[in-house]
Amino acid sequence: MSVRAHVWVSGRVHGVFFRATTRRVAKRFGLTGWVKNLRDGRVEAIFEGPREKVDEMIKFCHEGPPTAIIKNVEVKWEDPTGTFDDFDIAF
Repeated sequence: MSVRAHVWVSGRVHGVFFRATTRRVAKRFGLTGWVKNLRDGRVEAIFEGPREKVDEMIKFCHEGPPTAIIKNVEVKWEDPTGTFDDFDIAF
């Protein structure tokens, strides 16, 4: 059964390969969705896939790549839409 998590990550998450690393990890987990930088300095992402893999992705968001400094991760659970074919970096 698929789930959908809408996630916002704050801290030092721009310019530290957060989006690229998130994309690589999400693809490895077989998730679909997207990740993007926000103008307010946060990163926003949507992850869809099996609950255990989405949970692992959220765990990754609490850690981020080695140069990131994570201050907060906000998660909103939503109904999955199944509209994504892949996991992309959005602009």
